[in-house]
Amino acid sequence: MTILIDDPRVAAIPVHDLGDPLVDLADLAPTAVGAARLARRGLAMRLRAADDLLPRGIRLRVVEGCRTVAAQQSIIDDYSRRLRVEQPRLRAEELARLVSRYVAPIANAPHVAGAAADLTLVDTAGEELWMGTALDATPEDSDGACFTAAPGLDALAQAHRALLVSTLESVGLVNYPTEWWHWSFGDRYWAYLTHASHARYGPLTQEAAA
Repeated sequence: MTILIDDPRVAAIPVHDLGDPLVDLADLAPTAVGAARLARRGLAMRLRAADDLLPRGIRLRVVEGCRTVAAQQSIIDDYSRRLRVEQPRLRAEELARLVSRYVAPIANAPHVAGAAADLTLVDTAGEELWMGTALDATPEDSDGACFTAAPGLDALAQAHRALLVSTLESVGLVNYPTEWWHWSFGDRYWAYLTHASHARYGPLTQEAAA
């Protein structure tokens, strides 16, 4: 059973923030701007290590790293409104559960902590490799194919996802299983999956992430 990021067991994990600064992901995030180019130093180091491990001709491309509180709340609000329109009979707790498959509540949000990256694989020309869905596809739009272990993917998408998973796991990152592109280190979800006693990174202030 998939543990979602709003699970009380995740929220209960204490945070002992290491105070790692945000650093520029630079060439790993050539199209990102502002906070999206940034990540905590511990995550950035692991992303660079993963990039070095990939086969020749393939690289990581980070689309978004850190996210401000305001940006996170905007995504939550927009997606919640969409689900209310599409499923008007949803109870509040069910709406929250469905929203959390796609975007984390502020207190648990790895992006707001600078501890997550939305990423994919690209070739030498900078073209994205086929991963089975667009990055950021919702469960509704992709019919669940955005889930990392979704059944029914074609062989090429399976191979590319397997490469992404094996490479990023080898440097200590964890995946949010409802989003093949979302990887994190040091946040509460990482702590839950790795059985760490505490998270290393907590939410940053609006000013720190700006």
